[in-house]
Amino acid sequence: MALAGCSTEEPAGPAAPPATSTLRLPDRNAGFDYQLGGPYPPPAGVRTVARDRTDEPAGTGYDICYVNGFQTQPAESADIAQRHPDLVVQIGGEPLADPDWPDEYLFDTSTEPKREALAAMVKPWIDGCAAKGYAAVEVDNLDSYTRSDGRLTVEDNIAMAATYARITHQAGLAIAQKNGAEIAEPLRSAGYDFAITESCIQFSECDRYTELYPVVLDIEYTDELGPDAFDSACDSAGRPPVMIMRDHNLVTPRDSGYFYEACPA
Repeated sequence: MALAGCSTEEPAGPAAPPATSTLRLPDRNAGFDYQLGGPYPPPAGVRTVARDRTDEPAGTGYDICYVNGFQTQPAESADIAQRHPDLVVQIGGEPLADPDWPDEYLFDTSTEPKREALAAMVKPWIDGCAAKGYAAVEVDNLDSYTRSDGRLTVEDNIAMAATYARITHQAGLAIAQKNGAEIAEPLRSAGYDFAITESCIQFSECDRYTELYPVVLDIEYTDELGPDAFDSACDSAGRPPVMIMRDHNLVTPRDSGYFYEACPA
């Protein structure tokens, strides 16, 4: 994967979003679906759809492009680890994998030169989202420092996240914070525009996002909160206005494990 041909200068301070007239955010009253396991026609009423950067946008109103900015994607792990071993956290000469996703390696954000090289690698992915017609990018695994065996710090990842915000805004797209409630304030200051959360009801942390962001899209899972508790949460005060429940593998309706439910608008 080429690392040349992109500006890699990191911002001196937090990345400022462009004028609000140039940024479109998801509609707080529109239906939402999270389709990272594969694209399919969205359920009735869904206008906001998140898909992987390798997929085409749904085109139902507002499209969010998933970019794994802090870990490798499974299909690319071996290639990146071989061609750019310095950009992957190494322990004992071996790439460090996410314990929950062992086919994903952690990107090494520990120094400014490494962050510059990662920015040069990820920028074409973000630009590709814009070229496909996506309205926003969500950058995943902001919290990779928590599973880095001490090789990364929260400051490393916040610096990397600020660079991703700058690149995304330069592409004309909004950027979503994906999880990481403990760093929501510095990310909001770094220019993040809205939030996508997983299990914020389950972990009682929704307010850490809703207090900062105008739009919060929450996904709860059948194997965590469960459908009955989800129905109760839909009736609770203070929940994110946009909240859905999905199967944890995010499979398509063709799979028997598929599940989708949304709180009433």
